[in-house]
Amino acid sequence: MRKKIFKNMCLLALVTILLSSLLATFVYYGSSDSRMKAEVREETQFVRQAVELSGQEYLDTVANTSNRITLIDTDGTVLFDNQADPATMENHANRQEVQRASTTGAGESTRMSGTLSEQTYYYAVRLENGQVLRVAAQTDTVFAAVFSVLPWIIGAAVVVAVLTVLFSNFLTKKIVSPINRLDLDHPADNDVYDELSPLLGKINHQNEVIAQQMRSLREKQEEFTSITENMSEGFLVLDSNTDILSYNTSVLRLLGADSAPAENHGSALALNRSAGFRSAVDGALAGRRSEQLLRQNGRCCQVMANPVLRDGEVEGAVVVVLDITEQEERENLRREFTANVSHELKTPLTSISGFAEIIQNGIVKPEDIPRFAGNIYMESQRLISLVDDILNLSRLDEADVQLEREDFDLSAVARDVAARLKPAAKKNGVVITTYGDKAMVNGVKSIVDEMVYNLCDNAVKYNKHNGRVTLNVENLPEGVTLTVTDTGIGIPAADVDRVFERFYRVDKSHSKEIGGTGLGLSIVKHGAAFHNAKVSLQSTEGEGTTVRLVFPN
Repeated sequence: MRKKIFKNMCLLALVTILLSSLLATFVYYGSSDSRMKAEVREETQFVRQAVELSGQEYLDTVANTSNRITLIDTDGTVLFDNQADPATMENHANRQEVQRASTTGAGESTRMSGTLSEQTYYYAVRLENGQVLRVAAQTDTVFAAVFSVLPWIIGAAVVVAVLTVLFSNFLTKKIVSPINRLDLDHPADNDVYDELSPLLGKINHQNEVIAQQMRSLREKQEEFTSITENMSEGFLVLDSNTDILSYNTSVLRLLGADSAPAENHGSALALNRSAGFRSAVDGALAGRRSEQLLRQNGRCCQVMANPVLRDGEVEGAVVVVLDITEQEERENLRREFTANVSHELKTPLTSISGFAEIIQNGIVKPEDIPRFAGNIYMESQRLISLVDDILNLSRLDEADVQLEREDFDLSAVARDVAARLKPAAKKNGVVITTYGDKAMVNGVKSIVDEMVYNLCDNAVKYNKHNGRVTLNVENLPEGVTLTVTDTGIGIPAADVDRVFERFYRVDKSHSKEIGGTGLGLSIVKHGAAFHNAKVSLQSTEGEGTTVRLVFPN
């Protein structure tokens, strides 16, 4: 801008000097030319009067005048000329000024000389005797006038150019300085020319619009980030070249990426180089929905990739990654549970069927029938207990417990369970002791009763002869706590984490002798989850086991 202003001012100054000089020259030249012509006319009239009074002899007295005086006869013959020999001069009858003077009494004309620097002005008048008197004066042409003042014009132009450079540089700085100091972030606070006020007003309005749009974009970005970053599912938005446009941190974790993408995001294929992930991405970019399973680092993820279309063309893809490890584990547990249930049901049913078939065929002696009937009854009770446990566990699994919650005393439930198990404990030589004051819990009493019963039943079954089982109920800051401690055989460290699995038994060789369905601790675990309670187990092999239930306040 400074250069443009500077150039324009210099150009304007030079053009102004040139035009004004030329105009002055033309005006001066016109004035001089008019004055010269007036003087020639006056001189012609003066000589005319003198010739008419004194005759041709008067002309001899003006031979040395600066202007050329010529006397021409009626036939065009030159009778007198003060600057040339009339005898050598050609006939002037065809001269324009002479013809006009002969006709109208006066005539004039201007003729150029051999060069463009001079011209001659002729003025002629007719005398009373018909002769023509002509006076001529030489003067510079307009070109000569211009060239005569050209050095002055050039000199003035140089002076003006120097002054213009200095002045325009100073003026340009003065004009541009306020513009350079403009605070475009706060246009309304600037003190500038009035001519800039409309522009600053528009800039201020535009800043407000941009600020509002930026706030809106930030809010949407924060909302989008808040949603996506709190998603357990991972997602990627890719362009047609597999470059990442957007992502959340969950996808990095699920794909097992070592690090986040670079600032320019890079290719999504660098996050996971497995064939399944590449196949899903390539399928989406080819225009079709694609799903793949990724198994890595002990986890199973489902990758779903969908194409993004615009005007029928694939612009990119949206990839969603779901962690289905738990779902897969549940499916495996379901299959394992089904197999275990089939096996556990088949065992007592086979026994019942075998005993019944023996009795039916009359192979059993009459005195042995009560024993076989007792075996059938025992296996039936085992089968009923197994079915009841399976039904209870299934209801807890599906959270399909329609019983109403109530407030009840957990210590009373512990004492009641201890009383019911005392006969079995006495038979095994185990002493059950209960401690604790009143401790109110809100929940389903029948489920809590079954949880406590299963814990105490295991403590009695897996105890040593002359062992002890202690139930302690306490009101602690973290909640109402039930602790069941036994002095039994304990659990190996390798099995501690698995004892809450369905049908899992530490000592499978003695499971039939001890009895039980193998679902007791699973029911405890699911019952605790139903009541938002925490269950923990500590055990030392050969010394005993402690199970702790904490019900929240």
